[in-house]
Amino acid sequence: MNAWKEACAAPTPSTIVIPKGTFLLNQVTIEGPCKAPMTLRLEAILKAPADPAQLKPDLEWVTFRNIDQFTMIGGGTFDGQGKTAWANNDCKATGKCNKLPNNLSFNFLTNTVIQGITSLDSNVHSRVVDWDVHMLGCKNISFVHFTITAPGDSLNTDGIHISRSIGVKITKSDIKTGDDCVSIGDGSQQVTIEKVTCGPGHGIAVGSLGKYPKEEPVVGIFVRNCTITGTDNGVRVKTWPASEPGEASDIHFEDHE
Repeated sequence: MNAWKEACAAPTPSTIVIPKGTFLLNQVTIEGPCKAPMTLRLEAILKAPADPAQLKPDLEWVTFRNIDQFTMIGGGTFDGQGKTAWANNDCKATGKCNKLPNNLSFNFLTNTVIQGITSLDSNVHSRVVDWDVHMLGCKNISFVHFTITAPGDSLNTDGIHISRSIGVKITKSDIKTGDDCVSIGDGSQQVTIEKVTCGPGHGIAVGSLGKYPKEEPVVGIFVRNCTITGTDNGVRVKTWPASEPGEASDIHFEDHE
């Protein structure tokens, strides 16, 4: 974190390199604003604590927040080591679900590219917050050659959840999970999902919408040329039962296998 703070304060573009190797990483928030563009070159495998009791439930494992002109590359992996958490938090069997952290949260990022990164076995196994990767309040953010891997029977491990973000692109990526490969929540606008391989999982979804009053409209969703195999659904728009009034428009599902 000291390296990030120093680089973030520099007046010229900076690159931080995490070299090849396997390293244990506790919960961390990497945040701006920074004075110049920032690049994180992740070549390593970063592992979350295997025991979920070591993680604070009100924080995500790794959070990136309030950064403009951010790039993350390098072919590295965020390994949530979720198998232990799943075994000890069997919602399906017990009906009781503990809140566990997402692997990655991207909050209020602008002009950002995430390329060639893997999220593996998120700790998430919960009906409270249930995403490998959560995106909130972002503008102009792209995921390219991004990989998410979790078993098909890992309950409620959504791949990427997009919330109240504008100008999102997910392309040439591979998502295997136990719930929606990509879910698009309220307030999302101008989202393009293209050439994504999805499965196992529940497909690609707009929603669920209508859980809360006065949700923001979903506008301009383009899902094209995706390969969807071994999933419960293909592409869909879904709402909560007895949902609140809302708006979803300009939605396009095109040319899928």
